[in-house]
Amino acid sequence: MQYNDENSLCCVVSIAYYAAIDYYIVFRELASGKGFIDLLLLPKPSHLDKPAILIELKYDMTAKGAIGQVKEKKYTEKIQQYTGIILLVGINYDKKTKSHSCHIEKFRA
Repeated sequence: MQYNDENSLCCVVSIAYYAAIDYYIVFRELASGKGFIDLLLLPKPSHLDKPAILIELKYDMTAKGAIGQVKEKKYTEKIQQYTGIILLVGINYDKKTKSHSCHIEKFRA
């Protein structure tokens, strides 16, 4: 299996969050009007104590750059009805070094 593109990384992260299925509704490639949110995990109504998680995946860039794209394209506007904490997560995979980097920021809607 190729593990050097955004779709592969998205699949890996989706599987990792499969354990959260009791708490979250998971959306992949959600159109935001200005791009696509790679992964969005919204808390189910019975678990609104949990933060929403907006994940932007990149390869051969930077994790902070992924968060910059989320802010630049205003992806949080897609879930403006959500009033809790949103975790903005940028994950980058470097094909050359085969390493990952991650950057997380809190965003209050």
